[in-house]
Amino acid sequence: MARCRNVDDFRLLAKRRLPAPIFHYIDGAADDEITYRRNTEAFATCDLVPNVLAGVETVDMSVTVMGKKLDLPLFLSPTALQRLFHHDGERAVARAAEKFSTFFGVSSLGTVSVEEIGKTIQTPKMFQLYFHKDRELTWSMVERCREAKFDAIALTVDTITGGNRERDLRTGFTSPPKLTLSSLASFAMKPRWTWNHLTKEKFSLPQLDGHVSQGTNIAISVGEYFSTMLDQSMSWKDAEQVRERWGGHFCLKGVMSVEDAKRAVDIGATAIMISNHAGRQLDGSRAPFDQISEIADAVGGQIEIICDGGIRRGTHVLKAMAAGATACSGGHLYLYALAAGGQLGVEKTLSNLKAEIERDMKLMGLTKLDQLNSGHLRFR
Repeated sequence: MARCRNVDDFRLLAKRRLPAPIFHYIDGAADDEITYRRNTEAFATCDLVPNVLAGVETVDMSVTVMGKKLDLPLFLSPTALQRLFHHDGERAVARAAEKFSTFFGVSSLGTVSVEEIGKTIQTPKMFQLYFHKDRELTWSMVERCREAKFDAIALTVDTITGGNRERDLRTGFTSPPKLTLSSLASFAMKPRWTWNHLTKEKFSLPQLDGHVSQGTNIAISVGEYFSTMLDQSMSWKDAEQVRERWGGHFCLKGVMSVEDAKRAVDIGATAIMISNHAGRQLDGSRAPFDQISEIADAVGGQIEIICDGGIRRGTHVLKAMAAGATACSGGHLYLYALAAGGQLGVEKTLSNLKAEIERDMKLMGLTKLDQLNSGHLRFR
């Protein structure tokens, strides 16, 4: 793990340590996975223009996101099923985020309860809400987050139905995992993961307790869960109702158009996460980085803009912020590290990225991130 110097190194180590169905769940996306690849490739479509002789001995990497000052302009997006990737799951990720003083997200399909996270973790906390057909479940999660003193809720708006995740269909991935003739050899070849899965705390989805058995006691694919359990009638009126019930900092995760960004402002959202769900929903959609400039031109200064997706390097963060983002977030960048080495893996990847951001700021002639602007970018 000490030799993992970037996100791709952690990806290779995660592939060595995880059974194939679990790895490909993290690594895969929808249809031909064009959007998934494009999310990172988009950053190569423009170049940074540095300044020199700027006196950069000391740089400030802090940003303020949803009322919280973060030591890094990068935070850990909420992702589902984390204890499938490492037995510590969200506990490991939360402790790493706390060490680096940045936001940490918990999913509706998280594997550690919001109550435990609220009691044990002091770093800023975001809850990612899926809008279920079962309204009692939806509102119970909002109330539990309030009681656990979470700092923000992000309503995911791009999962109105499940994406066509063909890798999951090929491997037979479900939550919880089930043994099949095709997957048995894969689990047997990863004895460390299999031992931990069988002997550590029983896998569960505590945010769903008392409401839904699918995903915990009944095996189901994530795509099928989205298509059958989430409310496909969800509208802007529902998003506004979530914001009103929550009453705190409120974010919409999955906004990609200027029109929707303007409507997010209208309903009083604090922030939007420009995101295509890591290419796992609509293949052929735009990359988040491609959309930042036009959204920032339309609503910049009225709402915080988070670039969520494709981040692999410190320069990606600087490019996104130069284009108009308030901060960046990501899931793959820490999930590979979690699978590779638990909390120490997540800390190592955050350390790598922090060092890159600091070095790249100095090479750009920046002492503060608010000095970035569109003049630092040239699109090809």
